[in-house]
Amino acid sequence: MLKNWRLALTLAGLATPAVVAQDAPSSDQQAAPTAAPPEHGRGPGRFDPDRRADMLTKKLNLSADQRTKVTDIFKSEQAETHKIHADASASQEDRRSKMMDAHKSYNDQIRAVLNADQQKKWDEMLARREQWVKGRHQGPPAGPPDSDQK
Repeated sequence: MLKNWRLALTLAGLATPAVVAQDAPSSDQQAAPTAAPPEHGRGPGRFDPDRRADMLTKKLNLSADQRTKVTDIFKSEQAETHKIHADASASQEDRRSKMMDAHKSYNDQIRAVLNADQQKKWDEMLARREQWVKGRHQGPPAGPPDSDQK
């Protein structure tokens, strides 16, 4: 009798991982997105239209009406950029050009929603971002400064 119990427990122990493995989703299923594709950038939700509108509301002191318009613009931009990224028929350079045009268009749309003071701050924000991007793409300087060399 004891032998039968040992055999039953052994078989049950061997069968348990198989049952658990069948119930657990595969790694492919876990990795599959359940909503929109992940955004580029650092941190989850970085390019979420509502979060971007919140940030701009704080930085530019947007009114409720302006915030609503800006959120709609960001949502349109997000949809268009996803569409551009997904277009496998276009070359990388084509997609890059379309993205640049889209960003400029949406930046202009946002600027049109702002008053004169907000536009000035917006332009400064874009200029700082442009300088940051240029700095990141140019890489480190070629050598040490000339003033220290002899």
